[in-house]
Order: sequence, then C-alpha cells, then structure tokens
Amino acid sequence: MIGSLRGKLLLKRQEDVVVEVAGVGYQVLVGNNIVSALPDEGSEVFLHIHTHVRDDALQLYGFAADNEKRIFTTLLGITGIGPKVALSIVSSIKYEEFLKAVEAEDIVFLTRVPGLGKKTAHRLVLELRGKLPKKEQPRDRAFDDAVSALQNLGYRKTDALGAVEKAYNKGHSDLELLIKKALKYLTAGADEKA
Repeated sequence: MIGSLRGKLLLKRQEDVVVEVAGVGYQVLVGNNIVSALPDEGSEVFLHIHTHVRDDALQLYGFAADNEKRIFTTLLGITGIGPKVALSIVSSIKYEEFLKAVEAEDIVFLTRVPGLGKKTAHRLVLELRGKLPKKEQPRDRAFDDAVSALQNLGYRKTDALGAVEKAYNKGHSDLELLIKKALKYLTAGADEKA
C-alpha cells in the first residue's frame, strides 16, 4: 500500500499528475484544487496517497493534506459514493466547510458538488453523522442555546449557526444579545434575498 509520494513532478494535467520516485513514474489522480496548487513541472512535490484496488485496476489518489485523504477514505465507505464522486467532494469543498455542512445537515450546499445528487447527499449526512471530527468552534452554553432558540423560531440549523457565529465572533457572548444580533443578521440576509 502506498501512503505518500515525494518526488519530481514530471507531468501535470487537469485530472492527474505523474510523480517520479527513484526512476518510477506514478500516475496519481487528483482534484482540480490540487493541480492548481502544485508547483511547475520539474519541481519536487509531496502528496498523501490513497491506493484504491479494484479487480481490474490499481489507482492512486493524491491529496495535499492528510485530512483531505481521511475524508476521501471515509466517503468511500458510503453506499453510492465511489472514488470519482469522493474526489469531486474533496476537491470542491474545503475541509472545514465539509465538516460544517455535514454537521448542519446542509443538503443544498452538498448537492453543489458535481456528481452528488440529493439522495446521495442525504445518505452521506446520515452515514457520516458522528463519524467525522467535530469542527473546532468557539462554542459555549450561550452559543448552543442561541442556535437552539433560532431553530425553535423556524430558522434552518445552517442559517442559525451562521448568524450566531457572526454575532459570537463580534464579541457578543450574552445569550439574549447573541439572539438579538443573530436575528438582525438573519433578517438582513432575508431582505437581501427578497
């Protein structure tokens, strides 16, 4: 099993790269975000690798960060998600945004990923709930209570989280003030959409 590659970048294309290590060129499938972040051909590169073995092929998938590789391998365990869709998810959504979307059950956000339909996004959220590391957030009891209060008023969890987070990041930590400020953000957002 190949876990990582460090070598000379021989070839850089839209969906894959070739990395030469000790005279052997390894073709590695990568997302668009990786390709754009790689240096010019001829430079040294390091990629975290997932080795995907099938009956008819052995494929290498490359990632710039270990957390991207972990998300990719976790996604492969979900029914209906193969390596192509998993790579599309990892390359389309930043790690923190993905964790937040799954935690908030934001199906609309997830379906923006090419190849990920509504049904598969629902399955993804259901199967990943509790399996992914929690996104580090500056939360306390007032933060959680404010989100809960906004949800009880009928706001979606995603919207409530975003608004409370904005208010919290501006230094508001009192429950009543958090809710008031978050409501201002929510109504301002609703006015812009109208």
